[in-house]
Amino acid sequence: MNSKLNIQEMAIAIAAQKNNPTILTPDFLKYSGIVPSEWELAKAPILTNSAAQVTFQNGITVIADLNRIIFAQPLSVQAQKQVVQIAAIAHKYIQTLPQVNYKGISITFRGHAPFDNQENGTREYIYRTLLNSGSWLEYGTTPVQASLRFMYNQPGVQMNLDINEALLQLAEQTSKKVVLFTANCLHPINQEDEKQGLTALAQIIDNWETDLKMYQEVVNNKFLQPLDNVIQFNL
Repeated sequence: MNSKLNIQEMAIAIAAQKNNPTILTPDFLKYSGIVPSEWELAKAPILTNSAAQVTFQNGITVIADLNRIIFAQPLSVQAQKQVVQIAAIAHKYIQTLPQVNYKGISITFRGHAPFDNQENGTREYIYRTLLNSGSWLEYGTTPVQASLRFMYNQPGVQMNLDINEALLQLAEQTSKKVVLFTANCLHPINQEDEKQGLTALAQIIDNWETDLKMYQEVVNNKFLQPLDNVIQFNL
């Protein structure tokens, strides 16, 4: 397969026991310095007793419910260098609310690999390259759909990599078949010492590029050889 990984989105999800989502308001985020005061909302925020969502015009979204806080940022596949802002926002958030009982963290990357000039390239890749041919692929009235998950372990992190066939929506109501690679990097947190746990949580957030490197290495070197140019991100 001769393609390259285009990263579309990054998200940081922090698990929190008995989290209070009602505090997540645009005013709280701005007055506490978690986000710049000049940021404008893309739409009216969602604020309920059990969930809240604030989305800014730059696409950055903060979501909270009773069990977690999520910081998400879209990434343009056209840009070679981009500034990832949600890591600094997530770090500032836990600094502002250190009393919350944080339980764990996961960092997710979503990207795709297109197959130019290959109408059936995505299906051939998943169902002929990653999967062995067999009768399990020949049943039903429509082509079988499959989802693959690979689990990789490194010290302090487990990466679950999901691979799916997908349609990428383009301009002018057109679409393109792609292979979607979604990595969820799970980090355990020491629950015995609250202060140590908060410090470890901050370090994981600050070192998000280590997870990005793992994601890129596995997808580009193991699935998308030969290695093409990868998108670079800067803080």
